[in-house]
Amino acid sequence: MIVAVLVLTGWFGAEVNVRSLAYRALAEFVVRPMLGSGLACLATGVVLGVGTAWGLVRYWWVAVKLALNLALCILIVVLLVPGMDAVGAYGEHLLTGTPSSTQVGRLFFPPAVSLSVLTFATVLAVCKPWGRLRRSTARRDDR
Repeated sequence: MIVAVLVLTGWFGAEVNVRSLAYRALAEFVVRPMLGSGLACLATGVVLGVGTAWGLVRYWWVAVKLALNLALCILIVVLLVPGMDAVGAYGEHLLTGTPSSTQVGRLFFPPAVSLSVLTFATVLAVCKPWGRLRRSTARRDDR
């Protein structure tokens, strides 16, 4: 949510100083906390999956949530981290009045994708659709 606020402030901020600060804050302070919280969420999900009756990959909805979390962490590293230096430089160039064209137009996608995926994961956690991954054979009493 903070990423969305900073992106919208960078796009629609009234003053150049505020817009510049938003872009520089995105570059400096957003990626590490996002990745850290994503990895913490992944770790706690694995611990809870192993330690509860739902299991880690016993149900489809748990496996899908695990895959979504892993995908978001990978997207942060692969797509977001490499462009953050350019975003910070764009913020600095705004102050000097010479902003270069950069990838700030693509900054809409990280908050939009993460919010959509996290909303879907919440729906999965509440509704618990699809049942088990594998049907376990019930043991019969042959008495």
